[in-house]
Amino acid sequence: MKKISNFGIFTLLFVSSLTIMVGTVIAPSLSGIMQHKDLSFSPSWLITLPSLGVVVFAPIIGRTLNKLGALKLLFFGLVPYAFLGVIGAFIDNDYVLIVDRFLLGGATVAVQVSVTAYIAEKFSGEHRMKMIAWQGMAIELGGVVFLAIGGVLGELNWQYPFYIYLVALICLILVLKALPKVNKHVVDESLKTIVTKKDKQGVKVIFIAALLAMMLFFIGFVTLPLYLPSAFNFSESETGYLMSFISLIAIITASQMPKMVKWFGDGRTVALGFLFFMLGYLVLATTMSIPFLGLTALFIGIGFGFTIPLLNHMMIEVSNAQNQGKNLGLFSMGVFGGQFLSTFVEYISNNYMAIYGVSAVFALCIGVVIFFSFRKLRKD
Repeated sequence: MKKISNFGIFTLLFVSSLTIMVGTVIAPSLSGIMQHKDLSFSPSWLITLPSLGVVVFAPIIGRTLNKLGALKLLFFGLVPYAFLGVIGAFIDNDYVLIVDRFLLGGATVAVQVSVTAYIAEKFSGEHRMKMIAWQGMAIELGGVVFLAIGGVLGELNWQYPFYIYLVALICLILVLKALPKVNKHVVDESLKTIVTKKDKQGVKVIFIAALLAMMLFFIGFVTLPLYLPSAFNFSESETGYLMSFISLIAIITASQMPKMVKWFGDGRTVALGFLFFMLGYLVLATTMSIPFLGLTALFIGIGFGFTIPLLNHMMIEVSNAQNQGKNLGLFSMGVFGGQFLSTFVEYISNNYMAIYGVSAVFALCIGVVIFFSFRKLRKD
């Protein structure tokens, strides 16, 4: 197997940055979109509809991975990602726009699953955990860079942030140039490998943890673009900067995740991440001071860094050649399903501080349950 170069590693990380930014890149300009599009649905759905697409298409993509391989699937994901993303700026019909954002989710899960599968095939052991941690950092770095750019572009014109999706075409060129082909091995899905009860339970717990961690993380991303301008008179760019700071903290935290696992173990580290989500929303629920927004960003960013990248690695560890595509698709369903569920927090209350209070209590309860769930798995 040809060794992957440093430029190839950079390419993998660059492509990874496209996944979670699929919805958030237009978040800072939501208020501008509301002014120019007479939407018959909540504008936050523009952020989370791709997540619903991911949930629906993930099982199909998981099976397709075994047939096409990681690189071919990546090619088939990047082109529609660019096209479906940018065209959203020019669609006036609400129903067509909903379909467009939904299909964009299908392209996104193809990108995410193929990149993670490629990493799983090219790396192993501690190198794989390190690479997965870097991938988590790259995902959030995409949030930092693209959110900041989206905020600046959104102030110039509400349509400009949609052009950021064209970065996928640059990624396609880099993939063709930098990533060596994986030695093709056809996965015979008729072969049955021994999957222990512990591994099955592990997959379930990891899926649920990923779903709820991403839901808690994204509650901030769907509410802050509307809450900050009304409560603190933030502009689009200022909103983008704060949300980028959350992503920056997530990057720094993800870089330290392997060390945390060595010290505390994977289950405890994930539970600790939920505790930080709780602290972040507790600050939002109890204060209306701009300096405290920095604490919120710090806590929520740490929550992401200790959960999603680690859970991604844990899902790979409980997978084998036969079920890797299925399990990675399931993980994508959890991650993006959590994003979609975050849309419904607006039905809790019209008062954002009440929403954040409920989120804090929910995060604490989840953290406790997750802690004991992983503890039980270790004993079994």
